[in-house]
Amino acid sequence: MKPVTSIKKFKEGAKVQGFFLCTEKHLRHTRSGDLYLDVTLRDQTGQINAKIWDKVAELNDLFSSGDAVVASGKVETFLDRPQLVIQKIKMATVKSYGRYGFDPAKIVPSSRRNPAKMWEEITQIIKGMKNKHLQQLVSKIYRQNKKLILTHPASVKMHHNYRSGFMEHTLSMARIAKRLANHYKMDRDLLLAGVFLHDIGKIREINSEFEADYTDEGKLIGHISIGRQMVHDEIQTIKKFPEDLALKIEHMVLSHQGRYEWQSPKKPKFREALLLHMIDNLDASINLMDIAIAEDQDDGKFTSRHNYYRIPILKESDGTK
Repeated sequence: MKPVTSIKKFKEGAKVQGFFLCTEKHLRHTRSGDLYLDVTLRDQTGQINAKIWDKVAELNDLFSSGDAVVASGKVETFLDRPQLVIQKIKMATVKSYGRYGFDPAKIVPSSRRNPAKMWEEITQIIKGMKNKHLQQLVSKIYRQNKKLILTHPASVKMHHNYRSGFMEHTLSMARIAKRLANHYKMDRDLLLAGVFLHDIGKIREINSEFEADYTDEGKLIGHISIGRQMVHDEIQTIKKFPEDLALKIEHMVLSHQGRYEWQSPKKPKFREALLLHMIDNLDASINLMDIAIAEDQDDGKFTSRHNYYRIPILKESDGTK
């Protein structure tokens, strides 16, 4: 296989080949009535419109919108913008193209942190929990869902809305929780269990093969109710799990959003539940500001108002001043 080229490096007249995410695919007619495919491709470096003029029926059956693809063709210019005329295209999988460098993390927005290292740190924190019932509960749920947790986003369009964002958010919260539990003299293991389990329902609420979207279960039930049920069911498999502890951890899942207007079924009713809500909101809010700065295209010291906060945000603060 020829070397792959990222979209950012496409140049007019170049013959290129690479791995991409097909975000749009439309079968259309030319003015003369001939069929062609109008396609949008994306990788971590950018997005490009693409056309398939030849072998339309044959190539149309080889991929769909939302698929990872391997494609080759020639870069042209149309209306002063680059456009890829595709000659070959088909679905790409790790099994078929992993040895050629295909990695799903390279075609979708992903955490800048190494997923394997984040997982290792999370498992070490879980192993360090002294409450054997909570340690067993968290460990079992995480082991059973490791594959999803490693790659899942924390949301579809809000905070940590990228590959491995769920784990990045959870680990950041766990680090904060360890410090604040000692500061406020709280039950450290209960707070950590809340951190690890408060959003666990999102692994079923969100379908994140490549383009994150809500599952039917997510749309109809939501991650809070899903997560509470997952925790409740797992507790039933652990012998002699204290009833009062089960009520507390389930309450933390139900109340972590903190406000009824944020679709929280309950408000926090003990100190660890309240701190969990605040840590969750803190980490999500900082990440949303980071995203606003990273995605802003305006020149100058401040972002535009087109962000989650609807205000200009100072871009130059980096924590070193």
